[in-house]
Amino acid sequence: MTRVTQQAAPAAGTPPAPGPRRTDGRTARRPQALRLLARPEVGVFLGAAAVLVFFLVAAPSVRQGGSMATILYQSSTIGIMALPVALLMIGGEFDLSAGVAVVTSALTASMLSYQLTLNVWTGVVVALAVSLGIGAFNGWLLVRTGLPSFLVTLGSFLILQGVNLAVTALVTHNVATDDISAMDGFDQAKAVFASSFDVGGVRVQSTVVWWLVFAALATWVLLRTKYGNWVFAVGGDQDSARAVGVRVTFTKVSLFVLVGFGAWFVGMHQLFSFNTVQSGEGVGQELIYIAAAVIGGCLLTGGHGSAIGPVFGAFMFGLVNQGIVYAGWNADWFKAFLGVMLLGAVLINLWVRRTATRR
Repeated sequence: MTRVTQQAAPAAGTPPAPGPRRTDGRTARRPQALRLLARPEVGVFLGAAAVLVFFLVAAPSVRQGGSMATILYQSSTIGIMALPVALLMIGGEFDLSAGVAVVTSALTASMLSYQLTLNVWTGVVVALAVSLGIGAFNGWLLVRTGLPSFLVTLGSFLILQGVNLAVTALVTHNVATDDISAMDGFDQAKAVFASSFDVGGVRVQSTVVWWLVFAALATWVLLRTKYGNWVFAVGGDQDSARAVGVRVTFTKVSLFVLVGFGAWFVGMHQLFSFNTVQSGEGVGQELIYIAAAVIGGCLLTGGHGSAIGPVFGAFMFGLVNQGIVYAGWNADWFKAFLGVMLLGAVLINLWVRRTATRR
């Protein structure tokens, strides 16, 4: 006799037992390692660590505290400008005038203070207004005309370069400004923009602290504020961003103004560090700032990046720049190293993003 087993019917009102949960590529939770790799700063962090280990072995003097302080100083002067440049790139634009804008700011403060015999803080404030005005003009012209930022800022680059050289020669009859170290307010301004302090017997420049403070502030803005969401939105698709209420014009212009602020701060550091400014400097530095941001994980197409990545990108620049010297190699190899780092970072970031988003 065949035995038949009957299952009891579920009681009235009792929901049926849930079946197996189905997921697809859109809802499946990715492993923690892949989600970590998707962060734009992870690749450059690993690259910076590898370069650091390399120079610790190849150049033993890098292990000394004074050498590391010099590397951090070199990195900070690049990193302070690389931060607003990175934010601008996340917003979908870039600025070719950033390098000469630094010199424009320093020249303005120096010549205004010296030629008119004013307190140097007057020159500092006027230079801030000029730098912010240059950034605002670039942003306004961009959104007003719809021209690519490459063309707008290339024009600004050429204008500023010519103005720097011509006005300096006209006012000072030289290629450099006069020494302002004996003027009123110089010591106080130097304490803000170009001071240093001891840490365990090692002299550390204040720009290192400013660099890290600005990086922390930029990270908080990007990740914790509505403005940070706007930056990512306009960099990803500004038409869609505008459709959901993002203030695209304000965001674009303000990002260029932030670049102007960075140019002012670095310009003041250069002025109060060396007491004078060469009018022909700054050309080519804009590519260094952009490269530091790209190595840090920012895309030229916008909508992707972080503020921490460019910190490591700038550190790699400073490390290679000084590491070659400490290793006793020919300094002409520096540009070649930078090119290799840039291409390597782009390829690594591309591989990481494809791996992290693969289903």
